[in-house]
Amino acid sequence: MRGRGGIGRRWRLKIFCHWRAGSSPAVRTIACAALALIAGCDRRADIGPVVASVIGTAPQLRDASRGETPESDRLLADSVAQGLVRFDATGQIEPGVAERWIVTDEGRTYIFRLREARWSDGRPVTAPEVVAILKRQIAPASHNPLKPYLTAIESIVAMTPQIIQIELSYPRPDLLKIFAQPELAIMRLRGPATSGPAGSGPFRIAHQNPRSLLLTPVRALDRSPDEEREKVPEDDVRLIGETAARAITRFAAHRSDLVTGGTVRDWPLLQLASLPPANVRLDPAGGLFGLAIVKRTGFLEEQANRSALAGVIDRAALTAAFSADWASTEQLLPDQLDSAAAPASSPWVAQDHDNRQLQAATRIAIWQRNHPGPLRLRIALPSGPGGNLLWGRIGADLIAIGIQPERAALDDRDADLRLVDAVAPYDSARWYLAAACAPCGGAADQALEAARVAPTLAARGDAIAAADAAIAADVPFIPIARPLRWSLVSLRLRQWQPNPRAWHPLNHLRAVPK
Repeated sequence: MRGRGGIGRRWRLKIFCHWRAGSSPAVRTIACAALALIAGCDRRADIGPVVASVIGTAPQLRDASRGETPESDRLLADSVAQGLVRFDATGQIEPGVAERWIVTDEGRTYIFRLREARWSDGRPVTAPEVVAILKRQIAPASHNPLKPYLTAIESIVAMTPQIIQIELSYPRPDLLKIFAQPELAIMRLRGPATSGPAGSGPFRIAHQNPRSLLLTPVRALDRSPDEEREKVPEDDVRLIGETAARAITRFAAHRSDLVTGGTVRDWPLLQLASLPPANVRLDPAGGLFGLAIVKRTGFLEEQANRSALAGVIDRAALTAAFSADWASTEQLLPDQLDSAAAPASSPWVAQDHDNRQLQAATRIAIWQRNHPGPLRLRIALPSGPGGNLLWGRIGADLIAIGIQPERAALDDRDADLRLVDAVAPYDSARWYLAAACAPCGGAADQALEAARVAPTLAARGDAIAAADAAIAADVPFIPIARPLRWSLVSLRLRQWQPNPRAWHPLNHLRAVPK
């Protein structure tokens, strides 16, 4: 066998898969793939385009001002329509459309100098065009998911055809990481030679079909033809959007080099495939994974009841059911970040698990004496095998203290608690606190607003610390772990690196020959 399923001789191999009645199609697919892997060879030569599967829908270029976009669309946008800056393989900032920038006035002024970039139709990218695109993403009518984190922007101005200045009302030294997100890619929706959205690279779409695209690199304009090496097939990337079961099966059969976008929802399928450990990679993702208390009525109206409920989740058992490498957490903030104080802890954290269960059971018994009948809570969780496993663990913990849990879909508006599984777009404690407030009490809301409008970095740090303490006391969120993000990576992708953003640009996968 040769790289990615290239076959010199064709062999026919019949594999008979046995499963119990009632097992899901996804489980059957992965089980058969595991047997096929055992029967086949496990070599991948560095030959031909990189084939990357992203878990989700078929990738399309969409305008982020219309709302949330699937992971496959975000990866495509990052590949063909980079922002002012972008993330490298380690999750750090590197140049995008802008080649240089300076930040002054404690993070209130950002000045970007654009490089010599061209749209996919060959026209040069100019500062006025970039300004118009960014303004569209933060306009009142925009539904860009990053818009709530851009409220400090006061003006975006083209100073010259190559220079952009962004003025802020409040200091935001971490703004570059927001600008690096695919939702702020510099994308022209229509152009003289384009029937759809267009960008400036680092790739362009060479070919497209309903499920996949072939991406080929854009030539760097700052290099002479003599400096540019001849393009080879290995420079291209075929991007496929598909279900986790199909993506894992494709990888196991050596027909792809990368599976990205893996979450807790599909992790059990990965375990069934029994792939070589060297190919299974976890990101140290920063963000939130836990239950937001979205209805503060009935039993959840009282802070003491919310605190008791937060304490009964057996976090260690839940994360261990997925992976020994997935660590649990009992606090909202992963670190101090830009807060003036160390992360605050909720009242229930100081007790051991047995005492937490006893306290919760006692409070429920008192509640039921005054409110006859069963105490039911609707828990909104993702579908799929990972959601089933979460439901089993969380449901058992709630039943143990006398609550009758009911499972709901993630978008169920009648849910009492809803799973939040989100990677932080930038490293500010305020993002964690705001994302956990759905909703919060008055004191926490006021402290969060004070952090948003703080006139100095010192005042912002103090306000964030106050908000953290208020939210820990209010208990609007039940932290469980940090987001579980996984990929399957072939050994030919030597540049792939785990990182806190859990983001892996397609132009940083293979080592580029010199």
